[in-house]
Amino acid sequence: MTERVEERLDLGIFDEKFYAIVGRGDENLKYFSQLFDVKVSARGTEILLRGEEDRVRLLSQFLKEIIKELKTTTLTPQDVRERAKDFLQAKESSMLESKDNVILITHRKKSIVPKTHTQNLYVDAIRNNDIVFGIGPAGTGKTYLAMAMALAHLKANKVNKIILTRPAVEAGEKLGFLPGGIAEKVDPYLRPLYDALYDMVDYDKAVYMLDRNVIEIAPLAFMRGRTLNDAFIILDEAQNSTREQMKMFLTRVGFGSKVVITGDITQIDLPRREQSGLVEAIRVLQGIEGISFVWFKEEDVVRHPIVAKIIKAYEEFEKVEEKQDSDKEGKKGG
Repeated sequence: MTERVEERLDLGIFDEKFYAIVGRGDENLKYFSQLFDVKVSARGTEILLRGEEDRVRLLSQFLKEIIKELKTTTLTPQDVRERAKDFLQAKESSMLESKDNVILITHRKKSIVPKTHTQNLYVDAIRNNDIVFGIGPAGTGKTYLAMAMALAHLKANKVNKIILTRPAVEAGEKLGFLPGGIAEKVDPYLRPLYDALYDMVDYDKAVYMLDRNVIEIAPLAFMRGRTLNDAFIILDEAQNSTREQMKMFLTRVGFGSKVVITGDITQIDLPRREQSGLVEAIRVLQGIEGISFVWFKEEDVVRHPIVAKIIKAYEEFEKVEEKQDSDKEGKKGG
């Protein structure tokens, strides 16, 4: 951990440009505080930064750049927030690559590295723990980075095989009604895992490993009764596992294995009567040595920038709906 420091920045302005930086009701300062992990406050035209030296330095650099830009450009508070996110992602990606933190080099010679602070924490957690939960919205790299780590472990002979699994929302009971053999039945549920695999490994090599069962892709319901030794196991979309499935899966873990469980607890597709196994596991497994939880935020989305805006819009919409429903219930109770 770096030394904690304090820095004061005098913006020298107190007009619409000042409010473009701090935001209405200091909303931008709150955003900067969460994004950069720095305590931020404003006094007059000064902005006070407190936190770890490297994080304070990054935010200070961004603020100085945005002040310079505002001299020639008109920006809204939202523009400033978007620039802050882009700035931090670019800086963190550059720093991580400079530390030679490459997880895997794909068949297209592309280096896979963590691109955000949370992604870096996630990769470190996978390296240092037996079971890691990656929880957060779509586009944050949870599954993609887990796949890269799995292939890196296989290449280094740390595991003998990779097992990729996902719950079919029907928990396997209704797969018989789908047409075709087992591969055709489960393919729609497992396609995202194939996509990540083919992005990292040459198609012919991937097919060879799948045929030889070095890489196994199967629905979660098919894990019952097995003991999984010397394997790197990824459970994707775990929010759609039932309580029974999650317990069953976790108790399959054998010697020499590493497990990564990913999910988004805001996107549960189970029937209303079913409780998510992921939600329960979060409550039950906290504080156990060897198990780590990494929480991703919308700021960690590394897809097209519009994806982060869509996620934010839905979150705000759902909050309004929840408040309206709560108000209706309150009126009924009254």
